[in-house]
Amino acid sequence: MTTALRPDLDPDVVSEAEETLRLIAAYRKMRRAERRRVARRASPELRTALAEVEYAMALERSPGSMAVTLTDGIEMQAPHLVLIDRLFQRMARGESVKALITMPPRHGKSQRAARWAPLWYLSRHPDHRVMIASYGADLAEEHSRWIRDAIKTYGPSIGLALHAGSQAAARFDLADPVTGDRLRGGLVAAGVGGGLTGKGAHLAIVDDPIKDAADAESPTLRRRLWSWWTSVINTRLEPNGSILVIQTRWHEQDLAGRLLEGEDADDWIKIDLPAICDSGDDPLGRPIGAALWPGRFNRRTLAKFRRAVGERVWWSLYQQKPRPLEGGVWKWPWITDNRVTAVALRGVDLSRIVVAVDHAGGADDVNDETGLVAAGRTADGHYYVVADKSDRMGADTWGHEACRLALEVDADAIVVENNFGGDMAKQIVTQAWKELAEQGKTKGRLMPAILEVHAKQGKRLRAEPIAQLYAQGLVHHVGEHPRLEGQLVTWIPGMDSPDRMDAAVHALTELADPAAAPSTSGSYADQRLAGRR
Repeated sequence: MTTALRPDLDPDVVSEAEETLRLIAAYRKMRRAERRRVARRASPELRTALAEVEYAMALERSPGSMAVTLTDGIEMQAPHLVLIDRLFQRMARGESVKALITMPPRHGKSQRAARWAPLWYLSRHPDHRVMIASYGADLAEEHSRWIRDAIKTYGPSIGLALHAGSQAAARFDLADPVTGDRLRGGLVAAGVGGGLTGKGAHLAIVDDPIKDAADAESPTLRRRLWSWWTSVINTRLEPNGSILVIQTRWHEQDLAGRLLEGEDADDWIKIDLPAICDSGDDPLGRPIGAALWPGRFNRRTLAKFRRAVGERVWWSLYQQKPRPLEGGVWKWPWITDNRVTAVALRGVDLSRIVVAVDHAGGADDVNDETGLVAAGRTADGHYYVVADKSDRMGADTWGHEACRLALEVDADAIVVENNFGGDMAKQIVTQAWKELAEQGKTKGRLMPAILEVHAKQGKRLRAEPIAQLYAQGLVHHVGEHPRLEGQLVTWIPGMDSPDRMDAAVHALTELADPAAAPSTSGSYADQRLAGRR
């Protein structure tokens, strides 16, 4: 408003215009209920002006609000899409955000995160540059083309314009809507593995970096994707830039899997959205068993999807828990049909609990993983795998981690392999417990018994009886242990047995072996099992 610079205008008109501007500025700060009360009392002329303000505020509020407003409600909003909106609102406020969202197909993730959200972000920051990458250049350019055409269609409403000399589908620059002068902002799109040359980005969006199961199963393509991630996309971000990876899970070592295991994993905002809620800490606060988008895909529809695609695809694409193909000994239903929740475990009396360690055998963390699994049993012969804390750990680490896990689950014994270094494994655990005791972390509790096993030979002879316990429905996994379960169902006799599986077999063998300590309070002279049934 330039009335203050127009002395030739009627002072009353100027005063009325300035008052209207003050009212609109105050109106924008009001809550919705207050705005409605003001609008009801306003004159017809003012009500029209306030309607225009409401329209502008809806466009500014969030990507989803912009989408619903510009399409007259054709674009749908849903709670899980609101989570995406909130991330972009944080980015638009100037926060440096690193976010990873995993969610099933056909739930609106690309339409929101790779189209409406970057369009909204540019409307808030036309001087910023956005990068979009997908598994192929065609898909990335499709997103970019959609955003470019949306600017052509909705530009006057959202304050955006394209520069006349830069309007390619895969790369365009923005211009001042009034003068047409080139702005610093714009967008560039490319396929994963392709180049993203030129200026840096304030916002990078990686949408569906893996095309299909064939690409996901290829170690070469997975390595190529990771190389591109580390050498291309990360090097293009501005110092305070933001990055969003949004994908459907395909493989344990896909991009999301590598990020979750990386050194900076704690720096990422992780939003995991399975099609059916299976966790007590769901980002949406859903009860277990609730569908992600019941208005579009209810539980009955999702059950049809599950039957159509099979268990492996269901657990990876829909539940975001990728699992490798089945092998020859364990079967998925033995695990999935007998799974229990942590809440259900509270009503179970465990007569014994053990922690088992299958250590990598080296002095540092460059060897294989160290298997670290806790399991318990009831007096009536049911077994519960309660924790999998396996990881790459050197000898200076795994002893402490085993003792901490034993304290956490109140284990009466720690089972360790003695294949490497004679009784060195026992010494490592003993020393670790001593150090924790000196730090006051054992709280005066007795050190668990240390039970040594020598099990590198005859793995099949040890594994198959445990597999039979699974087949009989006697072994229950408490919650999800995707990597352990993946190792179980892919192991074929003759293969090297992986460390998580070995640790689980050690623990369950100790609990199932009739020669092992009986489940009575008198099984240890120190009465460590007193009070257990």
